[in-house]
Amino acid sequence: QVQLVESGGGFVEPGGSLRLSCAASRRTFSGDYMAWYRQAPGKERELVAAITSGGSSNVAGSVKGRFTISRDNAQSTLYLQMNFLKPEDTAVYYCYSRKVVNVEGATVEIWGQGTSVTVSS
Repeated sequence: QVQLVESGGGFVEPGGSLRLSCAASRRTFSGDYMAWYRQAPGKERELVAAITSGGSSNVAGSVKGRFTISRDNAQSTLYLQMNFLKPEDTAVYYCYSRKVVNVEGATVEIWGQGTSVTVSS
């Protein structure tokens, strides 16, 4: 079964940086739509950034200019570079994958287990 394994979370002071990684166990990673979501305590899960198989990306307005999503298809790894972190960025960050599995457009979605990010002084 395909798995997504996140890493890179931790504790950082405001203004600091972290780089999250998401390693996929599937060799066909390059065709997947990938994204990072986050869920803060007491809040709903929200989309942070997404990237298509072709490399087109977008980020949420709250992190624009601070976060960058990228992918390395050769390594089957998704990244989220987070700079100028703020306390409101504190959350569990989840890696997400969506793959089209047939000509009718059916998809398979997979979530990672999450990695915790805490921004505090």
